[in-house]
Amino acid sequence: MNYTLHQLHVFLKVTQTQSVTKASEELNLSQPAVSIQLKNFQDQFEIPLTEIQGRKLYVTDFGKEIAIAAEKILNEVYAINYKTMAYKGQLSGRLKISVVSTGKYIIPYFLADFLKLHPGIELLLDVTNKAKVIESLENNEVDFSLVSILPKQLVIENEELLQNKLYLIANKNDQTEEKLHDQQLLEQLPLIFRENGSGTRSVMEEFILNHQLTVKKKMELTSNEAVKQAVLAGLGCSIMPLIGIKQELLNGDLRIIPLKDFPIRSTWNLIWLKNKRFSPVSTAFLEYIRSEKSSIIQEKFGWYERY
Repeated sequence: MNYTLHQLHVFLKVTQTQSVTKASEELNLSQPAVSIQLKNFQDQFEIPLTEIQGRKLYVTDFGKEIAIAAEKILNEVYAINYKTMAYKGQLSGRLKISVVSTGKYIIPYFLADFLKLHPGIELLLDVTNKAKVIESLENNEVDFSLVSILPKQLVIENEELLQNKLYLIANKNDQTEEKLHDQQLLEQLPLIFRENGSGTRSVMEEFILNHQLTVKKKMELTSNEAVKQAVLAGLGCSIMPLIGIKQELLNGDLRIIPLKDFPIRSTWNLIWLKNKRFSPVSTAFLEYIRSEKSSIIQEKFGWYERY
């Protein structure tokens, strides 16, 4: 056999995502490039590693065993690289963070300069919904998570980063009057929801429940970006985090409808399991956040504080 580390990496990512398309996105490669590497790797085995049923890719039992072996091999390679850097006096290793989907507008600004200071660090950033973020933290698969609602079922510690503010949003052609409205306005509007498990969905439903409102659910979408595009297209209104709509507000493509008791406020928190045994990389990142977060907020989020 003559497979390469690159082929092992591609195969492992395909087995993790069970999709050539998703693997190509996460690897920043074209779909044909991933397909070629997958085929070249599979051709070295007499037993199939994957199979296609309909249009869906499945990993065979033998393929799952090879994936486990591939992960072990790649981890050993990473360990060699980290030890080499450590021997040279560089901070090195992996930093694993899971982030709720809206957090992708926040966390890069708290990471950028830290990673520039320590080029030997490899970042693994998983952007998903709240339920999966909490699951990865509970399973000790990550060092930190970024959430706007603290989980009640886990014993955690946290570091507050930034206030989260949610507003009622419509597109530029919406005819709702520019005045402060009662909460009952929500009963008259076609509302677009996030999926179950989303933190934004939880906050939205809690507000509706606390004010005993009966609303019209127009549709349900699986990301804040999808919700934003639906609102831009005029398919309805939604309650959205301010952090993800900066450009659309500046361009005038979206508008905030003033509503009593708005914005809904929470706080973005970096969280970790209590008594978590930090690696040198995790310790360094937490120390960096605590010392630099005020200047990061002032420099990168000054616009945000004006709303």
